[in-house]
Amino acid sequence: MIPLRDDVPSRTVPFVNYALIALNGLFFVMELGMGRQLDRFFYQAAVIPVLYTGPDRSLGPLEAIVTTFNPDLGGRVFLSMFLHGGWLHIAGNMLYLWIFGDNVEDRMGHFRYLVFYLLCGWSASYAHIWSAPDSRVPSIGASGAIAGVLGAYITLFPRARVVTLLPLGLFTQVVAVPAVFFLAFWFLQQFLAGALTVAAPTAQTGGVAWWAHIGGFAAGFVLVGVFSRRRPRGRDAGWPRPGSRD
Repeated sequence: MIPLRDDVPSRTVPFVNYALIALNGLFFVMELGMGRQLDRFFYQAAVIPVLYTGPDRSLGPLEAIVTTFNPDLGGRVFLSMFLHGGWLHIAGNMLYLWIFGDNVEDRMGHFRYLVFYLLCGWSASYAHIWSAPDSRVPSIGASGAIAGVLGAYITLFPRARVVTLLPLGLFTQVVAVPAVFFLAFWFLQQFLAGALTVAAPTAQTGGVAWWAHIGGFAAGFVLVGVFSRRRPRGRDAGWPRPGSRD
């Protein structure tokens, strides 16, 4: 399912959400200019679980790669949120952030939303580290933080409508799906894939940090109660006004 838009209007200009999208875009342009040095940069800047959990916190034979630029562990968590592995990776992430982030920012306020987003990204990174403590594979992407936004959205706007593109083989169909169903289905996919990596650690999962998605979503679902500052009002909150039809 590919989301196209939702039906909840934003009352304020979500300039923090716009800035996050722009910053991700700027980092991606920087990556495109690195050429063959990009893989080296990922080892230098991304979250690599063994650095956080290993007894000597080193990359072994790969240690030489990080000698020229080696941010501290906290810096890696922050940088990794703005790095992406390809066009599809960043396009998918920014689509979700564009559709769902503006309403969450509207409900939280600009500064609260920024702190919330970064905390969800932080939680997602450590969920991934917990799930794969011996991994020496760099983990990058905004999807963990964006998963937190989804966790907040499903709480704040459960009955908003998400206009969704459904690929059906050679045909496609556009349907309006309640947000609670769309996001619950999204989370179920992440959870089942994450459970597979625990049950069968050697299973092929496409290099996706599923537990980062799960951890980010859970963090957003919990933290929204702390960061949300406005009460739902009618359809703007994803609930029908009295007397209206759903």
